[in-house]
Order: sequence, then structure tokens, then C-alpha cells
Amino acid sequence: MKIKFFCPRWGSEHIEWKTFLTDVKNAGYSGIEWFPFAETFDKNEVFDLLADLQLEHAFVMTVTKPFSNAKEYCSLLKDDLEKLIGLCPVSRLPLFISAQTGREYFSEPEIFTALSVCDGIEQQYGIPIYQETHRNKWSYVAHNVYRALQQKEDLKIALDVSHWFCVSESYLNNQQPEVAKAIQHTHHIHARVGHTQGPQVFDPAFPEYAEALNAHLAIWDEWINVRKQKGYAACTVTPEFGPPPYLTIGNRIIDAQKEQWRLNLWIKQFLQNRFNVL
Repeated sequence: MKIKFFCPRWGSEHIEWKTFLTDVKNAGYSGIEWFPFAETFDKNEVFDLLADLQLEHAFVMTVTKPFSNAKEYCSLLKDDLEKLIGLCPVSRLPLFISAQTGREYFSEPEIFTALSVCDGIEQQYGIPIYQETHRNKWSYVAHNVYRALQQKEDLKIALDVSHWFCVSESYLNNQQPEVAKAIQHTHHIHARVGHTQGPQVFDPAFPEYAEALNAHLAIWDEWINVRKQKGYAACTVTPEFGPPPYLTIGNRIIDAQKEQWRLNLWIKQFLQNRFNVL
């Protein structure tokens, strides 16, 4: 099975696009995952560079405009998804969209209304939309997603389990059916290592984070095995260690972007070596 690693643009928005994408290519990534609304850019330049460097791309998105109720939110969600897709030349559509959808306080009917908006856009444009598991969103806990999956078998997930570990203050040992169900519906992984007290460890190579790393690896390994059993030819993974405040600076004098880049390269290489022997 081919593992395609995507580099996050998050944290590198200040880096000139040619430099950033050249570094992405040289580091062995297959493409990038980015949120275009987070910066201003020349779209012709970006898409030409992606084509020249033979890099794929995927979008990650969330609604950033204020809203007063779920109905207003769903209207903004639809508009934002359409605007995202409208940025792309027909020949350079995203491989998928990872959507941080809804809010943690939405009612179940409101959640399913938001999901139906994503379904409509996916069907209209033929671009898969994955529901990212994320704090502050409807998918912030495993049991919420489990209930949704029981009612909506076609739900596709971008699994970032670091958020679930943080929110539940556990490694979900007592929620194994919920985790197993989520793995079956996962189409993309955000490979950040979190722990029971936060969504990102200081450094996943440190021995004090071995329990956290192993808890993630158990889930990621199982996902790779499930994908193989289902006959998929490829998997996509975004190493997604983030910039400050996800990244802890402490008393260090460092370049935050370079440290974030290093952490993501570390997890990329670690998983490449691991998945190649699974």
C-alpha cells in the first residue's frame, strides 16, 4: 500500500510559496493540506507551482465568520465550501476536503443538517468531504461520532485522535467500540501526538511521551490494517504538529516554524518506516 504524506501549510503561511512548496517536494511529501482563507495569495502562482512540482493538495477548513444560530452557520458552511472549490482550476481540484464542522453545543438535528450541507457539496462537485474530529466541533468526542455513525453509515472521517485523548483525559481504553467504529470510517489521518492534558506533546521522541505515542500508534496501525483489508491502494496522512500555541516554546530561543517542520518530518519518517513493515 502506498502511503501519501501531506505537509500542512498551517504555521508556514509567512513562507513564500515557491520556497515552501520546493521544501515540501524535497522532503518527500506527496502534497500539501491547506486552508486558503488563512492568507492572501496569487492562486495562479500556487496552482502552477503545484502542477510544476507534481504535488497534490487537499483543503482543511472551518467556518471562521461569526454566526448566531445553526441555520446561519449552515449557510456560511455552504458558502465557504463553494468558495474553496471555486478557487481551483478544474484540473487542480483538491483530493479531499477535511471539514471541521459544526460546534460542540449543536443539537443532533443541527449536526445532521450541517452534515447534509457537506453531502450536497460532495455530490455536486465530486470532491470527498471528511469530517475532522476536533475539539470545539460536533466531533469533539468519540461517543458523539459513534452515535452519528450508527445513523449515517456513509459518514467519512478525518481522524485526529489527539483531540479525543485531550477532551476525554484518557487514551479511550473504556471506549474501544467507539474507536473501532471510527477507524472503520476513517479516510485520512492527522498524525499529531497529543496526550491526556493537551493536543500536542512537546516532542514525540521524548521517553516521557512513550505512552501517548503508543496510544496513537495502536489506532493508526489498526487503520492501516483496515484499509489493506478493504483493498485500498493508498492512504493519506498529514503530520500535523502545529505552530504556537500548540508548539511550546518555553525558554528556548528557536525558530517556531523550523521546529514545527522538524517535528512533522520526524513523525513522517517514523510512520514511513513503521507502515512499510506492517
